[in-house]
Amino acid sequence: MDINTLTEKVIGLAIEVHKTLGPGLLESSYESCLVYELTNHKIPAQRQVLLPLQYKGINIDNGYRIDILIPNTLIIELKATDKISPIHIAQTLTYLKLSKIKTGLIINFNSTKLTNGLKRLRL
Repeated sequence: MDINTLTEKVIGLAIEVHKTLGPGLLESSYESCLVYELTNHKIPAQRQVLLPLQYKGINIDNGYRIDILIPNTLIIELKATDKISPIHIAQTLTYLKLSKIKTGLIINFNSTKLTNGLKRLRL
């Protein structure tokens, strides 16, 4: 599946989760439901994937975790906040650089209309 088709499918499933649950819940609730939907649609998704930081040839475990990873293809960062802020974008771009994955989605479930809480990033 090409990246555009994949991101469209992920966004559609996120909209389904948002329609069912609405805004106002914890990020972890949306994460569980979105992973359930992805898995049901045969999209391999991993939750809370550790992302090590390499510094001068050593791995430093700082506890960075990708919310949802579709291996070697897509990083999905979930939020349940007022809006996507520049720090959320910087965080996701850093995760893309560290993982060498080219595409990321930030999905903010605390939006009245989910499409207003979406940001697609490419390196």
